[in-house]
Order: sequence, then structure tokens, then C-alpha cells
Amino acid sequence: MPRADFYLIDKPRFREDPLLLVCELAKRAFGAQQPTLILTRDFEQAEAIDEYLWAFDEDAYIPHQLAGDEQDDDTAVLIVPPGVETRDRPLVINLRDTCAPGQFDRVLEVVAADPAEREGSRARWTQYKQAGFEVTKHDM
Repeated sequence: MPRADFYLIDKPRFREDPLLLVCELAKRAFGAQQPTLILTRDFEQAEAIDEYLWAFDEDAYIPHQLAGDEQDDDTAVLIVPPGVETRDRPLVINLRDTCAPGQFDRVLEVVAADPAEREGSRARWTQYKQAGFEVTKHDM
């Protein structure tokens, strides 16, 4: 059964810097050898995550790149802005306002503390449950 895990940002360090949580999740996925897609809201967010993955932890190296070239299949973490097609992967970190498309075993929904974001996450929660996902919540 596929899983959808909702990471609700609440702790001050993630409230101030939500992309830190995305990087931490990508680091864990890489450590578990899980090929990962990070679905971003827009190209600017994709670029910001690309830069952040290089700098957020001086002791970590997470092979990553923006999706869209011939090395996509060989890169552990692909950062995917809207409009870029990629192959499905077992793990997806979703930052978009809609449910993650494609076939995957697990999706991590990162939800900011903003009330409007929380409302959108409730709709996605329901959609994942209706699609047969096991859904869980984590307060971060």
C-alpha cells in the first residue's frame, strides 16, 4: 500500500526556514538509498532548493540536480519544477498545491504553517486516502 506522510511545519527552526525541512528529508532519503523527486511550486523554488542542498549541511553530500537532462536517471535527488517531465521514482517530496502525480511508493507532503497551506493539505489528505494511500501526520 502506498504511503502519504504529511510533515506539518510547527517548530521555529522550520517555520523560519521551511526549505531546511525539505533538505533534511532529502538527506534522509539519500541515506536510505531512495531515488527521490522533489516537486517544486515553481522554477525559483527549484533553484533555491538546488542551492540549499549544497550548503545546508557542511558534512553532507547529496547528489542532486534540476531535472531535465540526460543525467536525470543517474542522479539520486531530482528537483522538478512544473512543466518538466521525469520518470517516476519510489519517493516523492511534494511542495505543490496538488497531489503528486505518477507512480510512487511514498510521498512526503511538506506543509508550511500558513493557514491557507494547511487548508490545501486537508484536500490532498482526503484525495490520497480516497486513492488507497496509508496517510500519516508528523508535526515538525
